[in-house]
Amino acid sequence: MILRFAHMTYKVARRIVITVVGLTVLLLGAVMLVTPGPGLLVIPLGLAILSLEFAWARYWLRKLRDGLSNRNSRQRAERADEHRQRANSD
Repeated sequence: MILRFAHMTYKVARRIVITVVGLTVLLLGAVMLVTPGPGLLVIPLGLAILSLEFAWARYWLRKLRDGLSNRNSRQRAERADEHRQRANSD
């Protein structure tokens, strides 16, 4: 009985700590968007911390990662097209 209670207490305490730390980092990132600071780097870090416990944070982190990946792919494709056009015009 005591071991079960201790295990449940550990799980609850872990979830509370992850929630507090993750939300603090996430809110600091949001504040850094309007003040000087690396807000765009801190927000994914906060989501990564929260994703240890919450499915909604995993969803938003994956959505953010996919969006950045798609944007980078589009930019690379545009640069490659521009390079091909310059190479063909010479």
